[in-house]
Amino acid sequence: MSIKTTLATGMLLATVGTSAMAQSLVYCSEGSPEGFDPALYTSGTTFDASSHPVYNRLSEFKVGTTETVPGLAESWEVSEDGLSVTFNLRQGVSFHSNADFTPTRDFNADDVIFTFDRQGNSENPYNQVSGGSWEYYSSMSMPELVSSIEKVDDYTVKFNLTRTEAPFIANMAMDFASIVSKEYADAMMEAGTPEMVNQAPIGTGPFTFQAYQKDAVIRYLRNDNYWGDPAKVESLIFAITPDASVRYQKVQAGECHVMAYPNPADVADMQSAEDIVVMEQEGLNVGYLAYNTQMPPFDNANVRKALNMSIDKQAIIDVVFQGSGEIAKNPIPPTMWSYDENTVDDEYNPEAAMEMLAAEGVEDLELKIWAMPVQRPYNPNARRMAELMQEDFSKVGVDVEIVSYEWGEYLERSSDVDRDGAVLLGWTGDNGDPDNFLAVLLGCDGVGGSNRAQWCNEEFDAVIQEAKTLSSQEERTALYEEAQAIFKDQAPWATIAHSVVFMTMRPEVEGYVVHPLGGHIFNQVGLSE
Repeated sequence: MSIKTTLATGMLLATVGTSAMAQSLVYCSEGSPEGFDPALYTSGTTFDASSHPVYNRLSEFKVGTTETVPGLAESWEVSEDGLSVTFNLRQGVSFHSNADFTPTRDFNADDVIFTFDRQGNSENPYNQVSGGSWEYYSSMSMPELVSSIEKVDDYTVKFNLTRTEAPFIANMAMDFASIVSKEYADAMMEAGTPEMVNQAPIGTGPFTFQAYQKDAVIRYLRNDNYWGDPAKVESLIFAITPDASVRYQKVQAGECHVMAYPNPADVADMQSAEDIVVMEQEGLNVGYLAYNTQMPPFDNANVRKALNMSIDKQAIIDVVFQGSGEIAKNPIPPTMWSYDENTVDDEYNPEAAMEMLAAEGVEDLELKIWAMPVQRPYNPNARRMAELMQEDFSKVGVDVEIVSYEWGEYLERSSDVDRDGAVLLGWTGDNGDPDNFLAVLLGCDGVGGSNRAQWCNEEFDAVIQEAKTLSSQEERTALYEEAQAIFKDQAPWATIAHSVVFMTMRPEVEGYVVHPLGGHIFNQVGLSE
């Protein structure tokens, strides 16, 4: 970044409280996005900066709920046998433009087909752009689910499925399903710059992307041609600020209006402070430590269970979460339907853990624990959590090295099947369905991607794949409870915590809603005078 850009950014943020900038909303975000094409990523940090302001999907989640409502599709019909879903597309929807592209047509069926074909068709010219890692599409078993996508006419698209899929409409509202412009992609391919689809996004959403300086600032302008309710503010600015204390200082100083993920230890003071508003909601999330189950001795479930018994999770809740979390025993949160209350958690018992390790012939074990460089709702301080685990594991004779990487690199490296060590990560639900946790994070299709444990258990996978084909929630619940029992027996993760989500903001912020699916959405947010 040039000195000129740095000074301009600083001046911009310093003046957000003045009347001249009254219609600019500044959000203090916790990290830089990996890119701006949400289909390539799974990180909430990236979705906040891309899919939410810039794009739309066929169906959408009503902000503040897990209810699906029409988006770029005005309506849809599911066939009687459940094997086809027809979307009736909204007409008169304009794509954004930028210095390198001006659309010549409105959104239509070609854009829908291109959006998904590039993810599932190896022959599509865009399939290998950005490394060809369509992690979410693969982890959701979409290549096996979608047999074909038909253009019935310019404003009607039919998805033909190989099986029934209970959460399909909700899946279409997820970030990876954000609709991109085929015309823009074709123009960038012809220009020899296909990567621009990821670097300078064009969507149909409430804000248009303007500029990005890595690790500093992202700028958006209101889309005055938006098909839905227009954004309340003229511009949206992401002030990228990894340190939670600095984020709060900026909110206090009026340099930011909203901040994410305050330090848990600071929440009480924020709640009692004048001119500070703190919202809170029980999170639809789980934080975990994922072993690489394909690497010995972590391919042994008894070793993994012994390590789980070495972790003092209550100490982690007390020290890291400061009362804003609860111990996790299942891979899905207790606020989600099908959560199994009868699960018995691994007890904290270092002595028994040492005996189990000895019985498996494991001694002088070395382990790398990967600690995230950013705060997430399911883990407010990964480094401190790793340090507590390091101390716990030392008591059973396990020598721990703590490693970390820049956020984008961390996510990319941690998905490698040959990765060493155990990874601290977590998940906030994307569609309110248990499948979004159990299949995406633990299914065989997620190995080498979102399944950071690299765990492919045929019994578990068969259960979750069957569950998603059923329409009865009662029948699905029984199968998901069975899956949770298998998970607990095999212990590919140490389940750590579910957390409360706090959002801190200035009192002039109006209309902000804490979204249960974890996203920070600003098109409905305004500023009072």
